[in-house]
Amino acid sequence: MPTLADIDAATRHVYAAMAPTPQYAWPLLARRAGCEVWVKHENHTPIGAFKVRGGLNLMAQLAAAAPRIAGVISATRGNHGQSLAFAARQHGIRCRIVVPEGNSRGKNAAMEALGAELVVHGSDFDAAREHATALAHRDGLRLVGPFEPELVAGVATYALELFRAVHDIDTVYAPIGCGSGICGLIAARDALHLGTRIVGVVATKANAYAQSFRAGRPIETPTAVTVADGMAVRVPVPAALDVIRRGAHDVVEVSDDDIEAAMRAFFDDTHQVVEGAGAAGLAALLRARDRHGKRSAVIASGGNVDRDLYTRVLAGLAEQRADA
Repeated sequence: MPTLADIDAATRHVYAAMAPTPQYAWPLLARRAGCEVWVKHENHTPIGAFKVRGGLNLMAQLAAAAPRIAGVISATRGNHGQSLAFAARQHGIRCRIVVPEGNSRGKNAAMEALGAELVVHGSDFDAAREHATALAHRDGLRLVGPFEPELVAGVATYALELFRAVHDIDTVYAPIGCGSGICGLIAARDALHLGTRIVGVVATKANAYAQSFRAGRPIETPTAVTVADGMAVRVPVPAALDVIRRGAHDVVEVSDDDIEAAMRAFFDDTHQVVEGAGAAGLAALLRARDRHGKRSAVIASGGNVDRDLYTRVLAGLAEQRADA
């Protein structure tokens, strides 16, 4: 796990491309939740998500290394891919991204606009990840996994900003996709010797990390289908799970209905557009009423949501399923 020195060093690469994001305490959210609620606005980064921090830190180090790599490849549901494409373009490095079928049209378009070569393969993220691994070996590209030390140190810079700006936070709620975000929070909290509880949040129908946290070992789920595509992971990353088991207070589950209600709450109370994964922390906080302490924080990890989906969510309409 990154040390305080590692995280501080990562800030140099991050702040060369972006400013620190704000954290605000919103009165209407406080009224809704029954406690002081601080929101870390990672939906305000250049790609609209926290992942850009990890990409900037990793790509700067790859660009400085010798020999120079031919290019990078990774799998994503969108924000990780945008992060790598954004950072790779700054260093003139080729970037290929594998996404599953049916991936967010908006996120796909954003990755291509940032210069990524897009490959569509498989029915979900984990199938795309397997294909990216095969292509890396075939084409001599540097495979970027979802949980590398440089990525975690980079994304931990948002946690450092939050903890240095807001003192005495009782509990932070953070979504779990592959785990870099929550592990960055844990690393920063421990480096600063704070007593803040960190609670991970997963979707009920994509709950591999919750099951694994309870069992004490990685558990793979057969599917991971959720409105929060950034959390649609069915195979836990063992290294991330180990950090979460040692450093998180709990990993809780929220339903898609909870997540959509939290997306609406963000818009109603703060006029912020927040995607499903970014709203998961607020969804968990609202379910944990009276158990979160007087001062809580939630990570609005991203705001990249397709217009059609967001329109449906704001209208409070049920999802139209093919088997309905």
